[in-house]
Amino acid sequence: MSSMEVDPATPSLESPAEPSASLKRPQEDQADEGAATSKRVKAEPAEGTGQADEGTSVALENSDKGKKEQGQGQGQKQKGRKGKDKDYVRTRRRGTRPEGRRPVRLTMANRKHQDCPSGPAHSSSGSVGTVCCSQPDPKVRTIEGVLFDALIKVGAVSQDNSDNPTKVKLGRAARTDAGVHAAGNVVSMKLITTVPGVPDLVARINEELPPEIRLWSIIRVQNSFNARTTCDSRKYTYFFPSYLMIPPKPDSGLYNTLKAQGAECSPNPFWDSAVSSATPQEDLKRKRAYRITPEQLAALRETAKKFEGSHNFHNFTVGRDFRDRSCQRFLKSIEISDPAVYGDTEWIAVLLHGQSFMLHQRKMISALVLSCRTGTPPQLIEELYGPRQVFIPKMPALGLLLEYPIFESYCRRVSAVNEKLQPSDPDYRAPIDFEVHRAQLDEFKQKHIYAKMRSIEDKHGIFDGWVRSIDAYAGHDLEYLNPKGIVPQSAVIKRGEFRNNPFREKKRFDATSFPTGGGDASASVEAEESDEDEETQLPLDKEALADMEG
Repeated sequence: MSSMEVDPATPSLESPAEPSASLKRPQEDQADEGAATSKRVKAEPAEGTGQADEGTSVALENSDKGKKEQGQGQGQKQKGRKGKDKDYVRTRRRGTRPEGRRPVRLTMANRKHQDCPSGPAHSSSGSVGTVCCSQPDPKVRTIEGVLFDALIKVGAVSQDNSDNPTKVKLGRAARTDAGVHAAGNVVSMKLITTVPGVPDLVARINEELPPEIRLWSIIRVQNSFNARTTCDSRKYTYFFPSYLMIPPKPDSGLYNTLKAQGAECSPNPFWDSAVSSATPQEDLKRKRAYRITPEQLAALRETAKKFEGSHNFHNFTVGRDFRDRSCQRFLKSIEISDPAVYGDTEWIAVLLHGQSFMLHQRKMISALVLSCRTGTPPQLIEELYGPRQVFIPKMPALGLLLEYPIFESYCRRVSAVNEKLQPSDPDYRAPIDFEVHRAQLDEFKQKHIYAKMRSIEDKHGIFDGWVRSIDAYAGHDLEYLNPKGIVPQSAVIKRGEFRNNPFREKKRFDATSFPTGGGDASASVEAEESDEDEETQLPLDKEALADMEG
């Protein structure tokens, strides 16, 4: 890409040597009357993109187009903040610098359009989620950081731009929580697509990437393309073992809370056949042989339908309240697949398709699982859309998978343009479609995501540890799990008020990488007992919080 910034005062090939009289700044007496206008230098927009196209020259444009229009502008009235009429003349576009200081971007004839790497797929082993930072922390390993380093090594990003991803406008379609897997994602950036001595750029980049991160393709897109804002929707899948549907253990904290609220808590065959002196490891071995009943599966599907449509999801995220309009999200569909057995454990998959998702969307699956395993009516989900704030624990990060983002509107737009073009035409833009990589996606998921997920669960019992931490809690935070399906006042959280015995989440349930082999037992205990106060770790800036969502 050849682009540079120069001062307007500096003569350029595209600028006239001497400005004409119509372009000169008005005299001071005219400025006193509010008739001063500013000059603006911009590139002519390419059709359908709103940005400068290849080979476009830079033209000068004056905001006053003749004395007649200038006179009309002086006579306009606008309401002031206190409702008073006042003379109004727009002297320059909001957000621009004053005359003589605003830089001009010169877009040369050989400018590259943005390129869209379709992917990368990644299995998050020891990596933080796909967070794009203006000042990346070199000590934190991120998926985008690893990809950016690979692009520099192969020459797809110049050395001049190698110190900061924002120089090439790197952005991504969907963000994942730390450690969450992704089978497909889209990263948009300005890329050097023709590298000397590299006939296959995708293959060359993959050589520099670890096997758990793969790049599927590189697609040239329109200049106006932005991976995040152009994306119409995203698909996620959450996997969890069927044994999470076993009701709380008798005499546990949650069991006693349910009984105190009038729940029947009828005897369950699983716990009736348990040995009272059994260890958690012995209980887990029996849990792996558990199979969900048809009634429980039907309850899951009925309750899941309550998430579909447009709702206020303020209780299913952090850092936002009911009045925040950004909490209004639209979930297109949610499907629960038939259970499947892998090894000794039966797994259930929940496929979610939504326009966008709040930070820590795993709370949705937590509310779904906890309400069904405790016999709470499905209407609880509708209660949680109301103004009262409650605490919903996050499900383990291990089960969440970003399938891929979807760009329906963009694909329709480029398809209309492509009807008159050939694939070899410079203006041809291929649609973004992950289904063309279906075979590669399925192979990658089986090898690097599903196998790893099951292996970690088999060795460490992450989901069992999570549900035991839920059942052990005897405070008020989970009292919305009750036979009436209503949120009681005792479970409502008021910001800034002290809560007696609040639920403390464990950091280990946000991890997807665990020590192999024996490891240090004391370190494992410390990780198990360390609490997470997620509210104190979030940015106070709403824009920064929005960037953490996908």
